[in-house]
Amino acid sequence: MLAAAACTRTETSPTAAPIAGGAPKPLEQATQPPPPAAPAQVTIPAGKSLRVRTASTLSTKTARNGEQFTAVLATPLVVDGITLAPAGATVNGVVAHSNPGGRVKGVASIGIRATELQLAGGQTIPLTTGTYVKSAPHTKKKDALKVGIGSGIGAAIGAIAGGGKGAAIGAGAGAGAGTGAVLATHGDAAVIPSESLVTFTLRRPVTVDR
Repeated sequence: MLAAAACTRTETSPTAAPIAGGAPKPLEQATQPPPPAAPAQVTIPAGKSLRVRTASTLSTKTARNGEQFTAVLATPLVVDGITLAPAGATVNGVVAHSNPGGRVKGVASIGIRATELQLAGGQTIPLTTGTYVKSAPHTKKKDALKVGIGSGIGAAIGAIAGGGKGAAIGAGAGAGAGTGAVLATHGDAAVIPSESLVTFTLRRPVTVDR
């Protein structure tokens, strides 16, 4: 009978100890979701400014319309937090116009545009920008000085040759010579020195593949 009781006894598993703090909390995710992928394309909007440093001197004395030049970005090109081109990236450009100025009136002027930019990955993209224009200083004071000097020299020569009347005649002749010298020469050249900081404004948007 003792054997029968032993056979009918049911074994029970030990009770699990309660977890301190109440019911167990569900497991949190071990990893955070990945950040969103960078866009496949980035558009540089129209109106974006490009700060550029010239690598050579451009002057109306030597530069011709359509002549190409090279510069570098002075500051990085950043769009939507993405650096598309670092400072020092190559910028190619063209002389839009090179006008030496007239002999009678008008001053010399030179205009340049950016046409290409090399991106951080080595890709070169076309650019359409506004024209940066540099004009020469006015030379009215220089011209007046030339006429005055001519008049003074003529008066001195006339005075030696014919006294007061000769001085008046000589002054008029000298002034005419000075005026002729002004009309025969151009004014100062318009110059964009090497290492000049120039700002170009993008006129059309550019979409870049990344």
